[in-house]
Amino acid sequence: MWKAFVNIFKIESLRSRVLFTLFMLIIFRLGTAIPVPGIDYSVLVHYYENFGRGNLGVLEFFNLFAGGALRNISIFALGVMPYISSLIIIQLLIYVIPSLERISKEPDGRRKIMQYARIGTIPMAIIEALGLSLYYLRAMKAEVAAYTGLALFPETFWFYLSFIITVTTGTMFLVWMGEQITEKGIGNGVSLIIMGGIVARIPDSVYRIYEQMRTSGTVELTILLVVILFLAVIIFVVWFEQSIRRIPVNYAKRVVGRKVYGGQSTYIPIKLNPAGVVAIIFASAVMSFPQQLLTFFGGSDSPVVRTLISWFSFEGWLYVTLYFLLVIFFSYFYTFIQFNPQDLAEMLQKNGGFITGIRPGENTYKFLNNTLNKLLVPGSIIVGIIAVAPNIIYSALNVPTYIAYLLGGTSLLIMVGVALDTLTQIESQLIMHHYDGFLKKGRIRGRGTRYV
Repeated sequence: MWKAFVNIFKIESLRSRVLFTLFMLIIFRLGTAIPVPGIDYSVLVHYYENFGRGNLGVLEFFNLFAGGALRNISIFALGVMPYISSLIIIQLLIYVIPSLERISKEPDGRRKIMQYARIGTIPMAIIEALGLSLYYLRAMKAEVAAYTGLALFPETFWFYLSFIITVTTGTMFLVWMGEQITEKGIGNGVSLIIMGGIVARIPDSVYRIYEQMRTSGTVELTILLVVILFLAVIIFVVWFEQSIRRIPVNYAKRVVGRKVYGGQSTYIPIKLNPAGVVAIIFASAVMSFPQQLLTFFGGSDSPVVRTLISWFSFEGWLYVTLYFLLVIFFSYFYTFIQFNPQDLAEMLQKNGGFITGIRPGENTYKFLNNTLNKLLVPGSIIVGIIAVAPNIIYSALNVPTYIAYLLGGTSLLIMVGVALDTLTQIESQLIMHHYDGFLKKGRIRGRGTRYV
């Protein structure tokens, strides 16, 4: 494996792609430490060092994706979540607006849809920035003033306006960086940015776990349990991400002119988790709206508002239930967008392909649809359990939210999936230039190497 990493820098094109990706990720990490203009960073540092780490609550999930940028109130505080939200809306509108559906089926339809998603990112970022400024910033300023007696930022209209403009621009810059990584670097840019933010949070989270357990006097046993749980989740996530079902496909021989085509055997790989972590990200983006709306009425004396806030809290039963159901829904929704059994059956029939023992056409469509449903039922439920695992850990072990998210599996699902995809691309480049891959026998095959 180490020899493969050395070989990366022997190939000029691959070396430049890897270095470009690392350079962009370094810029991202530097941006997470640059505070928004008007924030007195010395006051913020003084508060964190002497009085606490800031209670983000549910927003800890978005802080995890942003690599700690939200806690630092930096220019990248929103991360790429507005872009993800815009993608959700565009994907839903494709099935509602006929003109968008026609555009999506054009040869350059994907490029146009992605352009609409970029445009939609701007209003989404403005709305989320407005919500943060009205709730999170004001609450943070009051908390800091109560502990330190110092002002974190000036309470003026121009500050809030500059905050909204700055973090919106920061989100658009991150989207641009992600596209540059995809085009000129290695791997999927937006996914790597999310993964980079999660990986960067691990050392700080581990240190905070140690400090908390050292204070309570149960360091050895608790850290041992945390390590065992962490490793168990990693093993399960790797197994889950690599589980696929292979459907054998044969192609009949065809004579076109003087050439013979077909006569080959291959297979269609269908993952146990076709939607990956996209379903969790989509569901999280949707669940953030009622939470942000209710936080505006946090000081209300209405019993109805207080009840709704308790239900939609991190450990609230309504939040956990809706979150779990939304993950299952988006698992089905995204899977049937990316993997349409009807289109695949028609494509096989046009190219002279057929599934062993299944007649082409309608029978092939029914077989693919039934197979996909049989995999999606357990797969989506497992993804749902992974998604709500932080809530269960938080309630059962009474640990802070940042620890719960770290151990919950969502972050590990992202890291494992993105890492496997990136290593697969690098290994393909190595083999194409006649170098060995990362494994002595066989190859890394992305997220599908185990068959169910």
